[in-house]
Amino acid sequence: METIVLASNNKHKIEELKQMLGEADIIAMSDVGFNEDIEENGTTFFENALIKAKAIHEYLKSKNITASVISDDSGLCVKALNGAPGVFSARFAGVHGDYAACRNKLLKEMEGKTDRSAYFVCCIVKMFNDGSFVHVEGKTMGEITTKPIGDLSFCYDPVFYSTDLNKTFGQATSEEKNSVSHRARAIHKLKEICNI
Repeated sequence: METIVLASNNKHKIEELKQMLGEADIIAMSDVGFNEDIEENGTTFFENALIKAKAIHEYLKSKNITASVISDDSGLCVKALNGAPGVFSARFAGVHGDYAACRNKLLKEMEGKTDRSAYFVCCIVKMFNDGSFVHVEGKTMGEITTKPIGDLSFCYDPVFYSTDLNKTFGQATSEEKNSVSHRARAIHKLKEICNI
């Protein structure tokens, strides 16, 4: 079984990937002793995903650990805000990971906007033990609601109305979300390329 180190310690993301990949042994970067903060200073989702993959890959090489790396960068792009929050999705309100503040800032900036179309995008990089890599991208389309609806535990999910599901991601079960999400679509492409 292939060992894949996920360039994240986000439990939610790890669980999602385990459900989607199934056949691989997926472990968090902390499980191999990597606990540094990786500065994501890229201007695109791809650049940020690659920065993270390279950092973990170099660490694994230095420790003589044979494993692939999967990293991703994802975010919400809103048409009326010229693609914002985009690569700044997690720190849109200034503090990384303050979900309520990010949601509130988004809803405030969307006040009075008639075009509420938006999409989530996920870019995944898989870097192999030899340093070569592949990358894929997945998108899921929707609209920004005027208030949060559903479970508030995952950032923009309660304000993103999925046109695939006809409900917000905050109202969707994990199975429903994983059937149409940007990450699921990117993983599906990755599985096709890598025969995972």
